[in-house]
Amino acid sequence: MSSAAGGNDGHPEEIHWPSLVAAISAISAVGIAIGLGLPLLSIILEKRGISSTMIGLNSAMAGIAAMAAAPITTRLAHEFGVARTMLWAVVISAISALGFYYAQAFWMWFPLRVAFHGATTTLFILSEFWINAAAPPRRRGLVLGIYATVLALGFAMGPLIFSAIGSDGILPFLIGAAAIMLAFIPIYIARAESPVLDEKPQKHFMRYVYLVPTATCAVFVFGAVEAGGLSLFPVYATRTGIAESDAALLLTIMGIGNMVFQIPFGMISDKLKDRRPMLFLMALAGLAGALALPSLVGNWWLMAGLLLIWGGCVSGLYTVGLAHLGSRLTGSDLAAANAAFVFCYAVGTVAGPQAIGAAIDISGNNGFAWALASFFAIYVVISLGRTLFTRERT
Repeated sequence: MSSAAGGNDGHPEEIHWPSLVAAISAISAVGIAIGLGLPLLSIILEKRGISSTMIGLNSAMAGIAAMAAAPITTRLAHEFGVARTMLWAVVISAISALGFYYAQAFWMWFPLRVAFHGATTTLFILSEFWINAAAPPRRRGLVLGIYATVLALGFAMGPLIFSAIGSDGILPFLIGAAAIMLAFIPIYIARAESPVLDEKPQKHFMRYVYLVPTATCAVFVFGAVEAGGLSLFPVYATRTGIAESDAALLLTIMGIGNMVFQIPFGMISDKLKDRRPMLFLMALAGLAGALALPSLVGNWWLMAGLLLIWGGCVSGLYTVGLAHLGSRLTGSDLAAANAAFVFCYAVGTVAGPQAIGAAIDISGNNGFAWALASFFAIYVVISLGRTLFTRERT
């Protein structure tokens, strides 16, 4: 196997901060840009008179670009090095982010979306690989909990910046591009400490999707519930009589749960020899929470309490799933599995809104809760199946 990280030799339980700060700060800067860019681009297209269908189609290019970029990222990192690939991805992301301002023809936004989200997907995959490789085994959950918390803060800052500066002129695009370019600095400083991929992955890319199914299925469910839940919860809430402002506040509370629980969950997972039971319990909590939604929807405070804990459990699937992945694989296999992990997340972000939207159309408003519950139920069944019928170590 190739070297997992440059700084752990001799001190396997020390957190090697230069590598981790580089990877975490880099991806957090990108998180700010994405959090700013998603509402910004939709608002600008709306102002230009582009139909909602076409805006949705253009937005869907993000998931398609992520699925396309994931299989080739490990090959690029093997060929050119992890840090160099990340640096090029930063430059491409920043140029394409600024390009949206100058692209007046709508068709130009499609290749720009592909370039932007393809490059940021590469940054996500290699940052998470770098973090996973540099994290000491017994503190991997803590490190990934810090990563998830800082990333969530980055995503939250984007909309705040947007609300402060608006969508007029070049300023929001300059801020987005500048935030991404800031990621260049820590990566460049720590480039000598980035993981080395001496060998090609041992298996075909898609084999890694099935190699650690407990992790890849967890992130698929997270992607589906996060994307579908966030986009359609306002529709569900307002149809049940909740005011728009109160619905937005409930989403904020869910986001707070996302942030505050990741470090504690990560630390708990570090004390476990096997993280799979914890992932199973989180999915079970997600299932119970989704099923409880229709009966609690009349009481705002109970809904808020539920969503606070539920948001933490849902995001915990990502954090603990990523830690489980890092505990099972090393080197080039870990890099390829991380790409498969992000690929499954992208598939979830495409499938979730479609399935949940269709469930609402078919079953009425409570279809929202039933669809969410079905995603968690899939994970619960797969986890039980692997526990009961498989001896394979995953």
